[in-house]
Amino acid sequence: MPSILRARRSILTSLIASSALIWGATLPTAVHAETSIKFQLDWRFEGPSALFLHPEAKGYFKQAGLDVSIDAGSGSGGTITRVASGTYDMGFADMAALMEFHANNPDAPNKPVAVMMVYNNTPAAAFALKKSGIKTPADLVGKKLGAPVFDSGRKSWPIFAKANKLGAVTWTSMDPPLRETMLVRGDVDAITGFSFTSILNLEARGAKPDEIVMFPYAQYGVKLYGNAIIASPKMIKENPEAIKAFLKAFAKGAKEVIAAPEVAIASVKARDGIINVPLETRRLKMAIDQVVNSPDARAEGFGQVKAPRLALMASQVGDAFNTKTRVNPDAVWNPGFLPTAAELNVLPRK
Repeated sequence: MPSILRARRSILTSLIASSALIWGATLPTAVHAETSIKFQLDWRFEGPSALFLHPEAKGYFKQAGLDVSIDAGSGSGGTITRVASGTYDMGFADMAALMEFHANNPDAPNKPVAVMMVYNNTPAAAFALKKSGIKTPADLVGKKLGAPVFDSGRKSWPIFAKANKLGAVTWTSMDPPLRETMLVRGDVDAITGFSFTSILNLEARGAKPDEIVMFPYAQYGVKLYGNAIIASPKMIKENPEAIKAFLKAFAKGAKEVIAAPEVAIASVKARDGIINVPLETRRLKMAIDQVVNSPDARAEGFGQVKAPRLALMASQVGDAFNTKTRVNPDAVWNPGFLPTAAELNVLPRK
């Protein structure tokens, strides 16, 4: 009798298993396809891009159910335009440039929105060489300054000038590759550029570190926010959960990049095999120290902004950039997709 019962149970088990397979095949699968996100950086694959390339290389986006493709950029303005057009779903761009786009295109149907702050302070800075006699911002008055017309430091110069009570200067325009060369040659007295870019370019053109004078805007009264992660209105409306998943995975990777930039730089090397690893590691460390893990970032919290400061920036950008309409700070920033406070706790203690 026991052997007969065992045989019946075996047959019954097989029938149940077969039925389950057939029934399960008719039900929707519980595993969803990865959500595709096209992401564009603000610039080339350099040290700071490790903040995005590292979580991609570690598989954090895939673990979050995302298929993220990251492309190099050619400036914040281009990134914003491409996200607005729908060519890219998300991107990394300067907050001032985003505000300018909103204010100059009030009727545009698709205006990107910032969803996470990464550079809590603007990297904009003014540079001179000691041989010019320039020692303080006041010494820049009346001098010839050089920068591309779209350079964020040049466009926000009126804010820097007002904060430091500076008089008029004369501007000379050039393409980005010529900026530091013209300063070293003496064609201009000073330049504006990103703090962690121009200083390295000046050294590469023969300027010694102790010969360079740098005035980081953030240290001279200018409290503009820098680069933020932006998302298209379509993405925000149709796939908000994907944005949340992206930011959570990004924060996880950013914490590792900040803790070990020498390790994270390998992700940049993997995307651009000809980069100078020691140089780009130094650039990454400078970006972390100056604009990611800055005193303001630690006070406000990684990824976040403060409403009063954002409102002041909106007013300053409207004035300095001479926008067609006033900037609405509530229209350019949406914190509703940010990870939890614990997940945003990525900055090391000082």
